[in-house]
Amino acid sequence: MKDASATAHKGQKAVARMGYIAKGVVYLLIGGLAIMAAVGLGGKNASSKEAINSLASQPFGGFMLGVLGIGLFGYTIWRFVQAWSDTEDKGSDAKGIVTRIGFVISGITYAGLGVYCFDIILNAAYSSGGSTEDRTAKLMSYPGGVYLVFAVGLVFIGVGIRQIWRAVKRSYLKNWHTQEMSRHQLKVAEGITRWGLSARGVVFMIIGGFLCLAAWNTNPDQAEGLGGALSTLASQPFGPWLLGIVALGLISYGGYCLLNARFRDVS
Repeated sequence: MKDASATAHKGQKAVARMGYIAKGVVYLLIGGLAIMAAVGLGGKNASSKEAINSLASQPFGGFMLGVLGIGLFGYTIWRFVQAWSDTEDKGSDAKGIVTRIGFVISGITYAGLGVYCFDIILNAAYSSGGSTEDRTAKLMSYPGGVYLVFAVGLVFIGVGIRQIWRAVKRSYLKNWHTQEMSRHQLKVAEGITRWGLSARGVVFMIIGGFLCLAAWNTNPDQAEGLGGALSTLASQPFGPWLLGIVALGLISYGGYCLLNARFRDVS
């Protein structure tokens, strides 16, 4: 019985670490494409699916997509475990339940990206799977859809604020095996993490703002996803600089995911 429990624990750790690596790769791709766009090297402000498309076009793209898809499914499993077993000690009060539901939603989102990876492999069809505007318009077409879109926008804004708050409060430290890091490693890891969380928070707040604006004006064309949020930054005064800073932040967030794969407590 003890051996079975130990094996299950090792399997859980492997799945979680594989998942964090896959998530990190997605953000490294998004940030890399955005930084190339910022410096004029032919990149673009891409959504998660568009970043995966860019990977598919590389040598051994099908193999890399397969590995990435498996990793994303691993992250999905880990998110479900977090929600069901309350690995983060969020509790069963209203706040804890909402947080754990958020884990499930996150898992479903990354499961969709995993399915998309294998869809490309099997069908060799690169598509965005519908634009943010199309999905928003479809949601608005349902009874109460406008209110739901506005609520989703508020959720994005709330998640963005929480990301920045985590960077300020350094709450990520409680999840790391910091005793395994040297003082220099911890300092570098904190710099990467705080920049990455802040950049992701800014992007999420922009996406949420666009969704709320689209709902307020009953105009789904005003909704923007990740790529649109980055393009909005690029269109501002000093846009390339703003885009470059946030793009490097998204790369840092990818680095934070890789740090989680190595040092996060996934027991």
